[in-house]
Amino acid sequence: MKARFTYLGDMLFWILVAALTAALAVILLYPLLRGAKAADNIRAGETAVYRDQLRELDRDLDGGLITPEEADYARAEIGRRLIAVSADEPAETPKPARHHRFTEAFVLLLLPVLGLCLYLTTGRPDLPSQPLEARLENPGNDVAVLITKAERHLAEKPDDGKGWDVLAPIYFRTMRVNDAQVAYRNAIRLLGPSPVRLDGLAETLMAVSDGVVTEEARQVLEQSLMLEPDNPRARFYIALSMEQAGRPDEARQAFEALAKQSPADAPWLPLVNQHIAMNGGAPAGAGSAAPGAGSAAPGTNPSAPGNPTQQDVAAAETMNAGDRQQMIRGMVESLDAKLSEDPNNFEGWMRLVRSYAVLNDKDRAAGALKRGLAAFPPPGEQGRQLLALARELGIATEGATQ
Repeated sequence: MKARFTYLGDMLFWILVAALTAALAVILLYPLLRGAKAADNIRAGETAVYRDQLRELDRDLDGGLITPEEADYARAEIGRRLIAVSADEPAETPKPARHHRFTEAFVLLLLPVLGLCLYLTTGRPDLPSQPLEARLENPGNDVAVLITKAERHLAEKPDDGKGWDVLAPIYFRTMRVNDAQVAYRNAIRLLGPSPVRLDGLAETLMAVSDGVVTEEARQVLEQSLMLEPDNPRARFYIALSMEQAGRPDEARQAFEALAKQSPADAPWLPLVNQHIAMNGGAPAGAGSAAPGAGSAAPGTNPSAPGNPTQQDVAAAETMNAGDRQQMIRGMVESLDAKLSEDPNNFEGWMRLVRSYAVLNDKDRAAGALKRGLAAFPPPGEQGRQLLALARELGIATEGATQ
């Protein structure tokens, strides 16, 4: 019995496909058939108009409205046009049928056969249908299905704070920042504030405002610091808000305090040092390490291209703000050149994107992001980290993976 129903279902499917194909062929052929008939109607209408003009011309001549010479001239012109239209009728009428014969055959025969062959070769007609409900039961690693499942659950139970807490960072990683903002607010409302939730909400607010630390984002970060005073992420963004507000001295002091608090191997320390230099200060650790040729500054990887050496750090202390800025830009351009020669350096691409962003050169930051993603595509973990960094810094990611 089950096999019989399966057979009937398959037969019904192919009958439906045949009916849709026939309907599509009729829709495509209708303009061709109608076009030939419309052309005949147009020629017949033109002939009738010219014959009416000849009769009108005779009436004007009989009434004395025009002279015989004018009537002869007009009659010759109308007659010429009438002859031209009449002469086209037998010669042009059969042409549309011959002209469209191949097109009609292609639409009726070749197009359906071609579509069926493509489906059988590239499609998977042997796979059973899998409705959305079945996919929601077993989503696997399909992020879109996981999000749909979570959204359905929250539509039924909107007071499930844990559900909003799980969904918010997923929204943020998939660049649905407005949905992420709503999810973070719901999680905070239902579960209470925490540094992770507050930092996530602040980053979402900054993503909405293209990387600007708004007043609301700053208030959220200050609330996060009340819960965790040594929170490096919140302290970094608050220092960044001072820099964006045009208060370089306060920003430098805040970045220096963060650098002093940070471990020597903290991954955010190179970016903090760049901001310190941009605001007129010397990178952290400039006076604490013993001088040595080629030794790297604390908190950086000596093997990574573009890191300042101890000599660079020492030289930066004696420069004014303009010279220091020029030195930083030269180092960034040197890093860019090295990565062009050897693009297989993930840490280098992360540093280059950050560097252009803190230099407020968004075009070059977007270009560096695109080149970095070419070396480390987004399906991989390193590519996803590059995209996450770009969103954090307010760099446009549209078209970066093409």
